[in-house]
Amino acid sequence: MNIHPTAVVDSGAKIDTTASIGAYSVVGANVIIGADTVIDPHVVISGYTSIGNNNHIGSFASIGTPPQDIHYNDEPTELVIGNNNQIREYVSIHRGTVDGNGKTVIGNGNLLMAYCHVAHDCILHDYVVMANVATLAGHVEIGNHVNIGGLVAVHQFCRIGAYTYIGGMSGISMDVPPYVILTGIRNRMRIAGINKIGLRRNGVSKEAISCIDQAFKIIFRSSPQVLVKEALAETKQRFPDSKEVQVMVEFFQNSKRGVVKRIE
Repeated sequence: MNIHPTAVVDSGAKIDTTASIGAYSVVGANVIIGADTVIDPHVVISGYTSIGNNNHIGSFASIGTPPQDIHYNDEPTELVIGNNNQIREYVSIHRGTVDGNGKTVIGNGNLLMAYCHVAHDCILHDYVVMANVATLAGHVEIGNHVNIGGLVAVHQFCRIGAYTYIGGMSGISMDVPPYVILTGIRNRMRIAGINKIGLRRNGVSKEAISCIDQAFKIIFRSSPQVLVKEALAETKQRFPDSKEVQVMVEFFQNSKRGVVKRIE
């Protein structure tokens, strides 16, 4: 086991023999670290934290620390991190709360650049990119293949749909539907269109992108006299065989905070 002699590793921690832990890092008693995961120097990992295989955690990251919640009373909540993630310098990820999901979840293949923050009870699915200083408040859910620009702040309980691109310095206070490009701050949030480049790069077919584009025009570019629920009903009826369009419609229907609909 490759553990630097200056690292402080509790005897109760479960660390795969192929993992490595750098100088002056601290690993708590209830931590699990999987195969081929690399922990750089000066990392703190605490709480009931499970880290999968082939992850890389950069220096001065703070992983699995208590949630910043005034009602938290040292309950044994969790942080679960999957495989093949890059978590860079000074990133902070907090474990869950009893009143939330009880756990914070980071999926697979994600990149969290320096100084990002993931608060309690958040769920990041797979292949999410968070640029420097992007910040998620509690209970945020991020879909697959989402790109979040630098200095973005996401309000608690918001959802961001799959394949969405969020421009830098945006402030997100409502749900963001899948497949779109969004920029802006608070009441100035604007959807610029479909994230066609991101969809193509991730292997979505031309036919599927065409259906998404047509559905986007129905939902977002209908006349002001057309109600959202009417636009959604028309969209669902016109594209019954498009799973991507059905995902978009269901996203609107399941929203609790309301969905951003203003466009450029």
